[in-house]
Amino acid sequence: MVVSGMPELLESLAGRDDVQLSLVTGNFEPVARLKLRAAGIGHWFASDQGGFGSDSEDRTMLPPIARRRAGEAAGRSTSWPREQTVVIGDTPRDIACAHADNLCCIAVTTGPYSDDDLASADHVVDGTEQLRHTLESLSAAAAG
Repeated sequence: MVVSGMPELLESLAGRDDVQLSLVTGNFEPVARLKLRAAGIGHWFASDQGGFGSDSEDRTMLPPIARRRAGEAAGRSTSWPREQTVVIGDTPRDIACAHADNLCCIAVTTGPYSDDDLASADHVVDGTEQLRHTLESLSAAAAG
């Protein structure tokens, strides 16, 4: 099930020149793509993007893989910059893998974990609207 408002948020983000949508998941890539397609949001995630359990069993290695692929897709000679990367997740493992690569993490409490379970994230939000506002705030702060 897709969280209410997520397709609209993904559409908005995909329309920005400064954003590369990418996946970081412990699932093998074919399984992750199948799940996203079944949820109706797979088209927002390019096939040459992301980091998957099929890339490494060590989840902390997935963000650097995803950043490298995002940089390549954007025509950069280097990985997508850390300071322009935000991991959005709903589990403590998502937070740990983001922080292992020194990335900002926004935890969303739409899954089985509470605010307290996700407190080590840089930001904790309870839904799509708060997520949108947090992303906008981070983008504005980065712009100076």
